[in-house]
Amino acid sequence: MGLYLGVAEASALPPKFIHLTYTGAGEIKRRVGIVGKGLTFDSGGYNIKAGAGSMIEMMKIDMGGSGAVLGAAKTLALLKPEGIEVHFVIAACENMVAGGGMRPGDILVASNGKTVEINNTDAEGRLTLADALLYVQNQGQLDAVVDIATLTGACMIALGPAIAGLYGSSDAAAEAVAAAARRAGEKVWRMPLEKAYADALKSPIADYKNVGGRAGGSIHAALFLNEFVDTERVAWVHLDAAAPVFSDKDGSATGFGAQTLAQWVLGEAGLAG
Repeated sequence: MGLYLGVAEASALPPKFIHLTYTGAGEIKRRVGIVGKGLTFDSGGYNIKAGAGSMIEMMKIDMGGSGAVLGAAKTLALLKPEGIEVHFVIAACENMVAGGGMRPGDILVASNGKTVEINNTDAEGRLTLADALLYVQNQGQLDAVVDIATLTGACMIALGPAIAGLYGSSDAAAEAVAAAARRAGEKVWRMPLEKAYADALKSPIADYKNVGGRAGGSIHAALFLNEFVDTERVAWVHLDAAAPVFSDKDGSATGFGAQTLAQWVLGEAGLAG
């Protein structure tokens, strides 16, 4: 898990890899995974968040995705849907600055052996998610995986404060999560997983770079994650929820995503109402 551990390396606090499993009663007919970004604080690393608008003072919210995952886990433990197995995975850590930490220009190795050139240490969430996605896919024959992350400022600019970007490996996978969001009363918007943009992630010295160009930043992040999901074997959806996990008006977390994820699991279990 060199991508995940590379992000965590500069922190004085050790990383915590979390895996919870829910197994419903009766015959298990569906197996799914839910992965949440869990950056408990994100300084940006050597590409430090600096200046007006950097939001560094708010970067405890960078675990909003993992908060949603844990909220969904608690909800499903109370509802007890039958016939479904759910794996909840969080690669929790901090992204800090230290002499032994990840540097721009470093090459990190993912748990599947793929190499990543680090062009920006502040594009760290996709690194932790990549190893977490690889891990969850090894937990038996999963039918579908959803990840949720406070991933890009680009998605905040595109969709504003209340809407998460939704990327899917197929129309059916995307619609299953979109329908769950409608039942939950949470707003998502389908975004294009434009494969032609993946050229921006090519590196001359590694399998991938961790960032593309400035334009289409949320799409580049989704395409990077897509490289670590076997979409021929498992349906996959990515939620870029950078904006709606926090309310500027209330000055607090919203819990965005927890209800959508719980509703999605109920739908996968055939219990959508």
